[in-house]
Amino acid sequence: MKFFITFLLIFPILVNDVQANDDRAGIGYEIEMIPWEQVNKLVPKFSKFTVLDVETGKKFKVQRRAGSHHADVQPLNSRETKIMKDIYNGKWSWKRRAIIVIHNDKWIAASMHGMPHGAGALENNFPGHFCIHFYGSTTHRTNFMDLSHKLMILKAAGKLDEYAGNADPYEIVSAYIAGYKQQDPKIISAFSLQNFKRKYLPKIENINLNRMAILPVEDLAHELTIEVPVEIDIHNQEKGITFFKGSIHLVRFSHADPWKIDSVRFLQEMKKT
Repeated sequence: MKFFITFLLIFPILVNDVQANDDRAGIGYEIEMIPWEQVNKLVPKFSKFTVLDVETGKKFKVQRRAGSHHADVQPLNSRETKIMKDIYNGKWSWKRRAIIVIHNDKWIAASMHGMPHGAGALENNFPGHFCIHFYGSTTHRTNFMDLSHKLMILKAAGKLDEYAGNADPYEIVSAYIAGYKQQDPKIISAFSLQNFKRKYLPKIENINLNRMAILPVEDLAHELTIEVPVEIDIHNQEKGITFFKGSIHLVRFSHADPWKIDSVRFLQEMKKT
């Protein structure tokens, strides 16, 4: 308890009430986290479906045009393109977003980015296509799920807190940094001791976890606090590229509790870079 009181006094602005409105509030259908192998058949090439953005509630219609490891899709027309661009605040971005794919009677948890690339075939004022990932989808270059897409899929499915509650410290650090990369306070809060709101996020354009020292998880079984040495490069809108070499501090209040990152200490140390 002494530790908890200490960081409350150090940085109270970060400790906020849990948000009253969940990002998925108002969604009345069962949202399924269906593996890509099944989705690939449920939503075949040239099928049309609706994309629902979890945070804004905005919807737009798309067509799947290609993709074998994930779905390559395009907005159906210029009006749908405009809605998608509005979701990204009028600027195309590689940032991932939690979405729900609505097709027939299925509401499927998914993740998209917002950057036109490659080829496009529809008259829609969208120069190329964009990608939608489902659980188990991979990028073209790897055989693994992109972590940021995975976290957004969990967020869309309402399973982010469950994942955070069962993750080991190193999975938590990776996911926490991914939350900053995507500028998503809900993801950061899931792995943080303190709850976040968007206005408290540092203005980070990109962040990369370059190195993380890893010990066998079983060596941590009896610990309640640990420090994980990391090396991170940060692309800040105000400072440019900076480098952080230090430790991320994790705590749990009993051996049955999940690990959480002390965001107060992390942000204080990051400001020194």
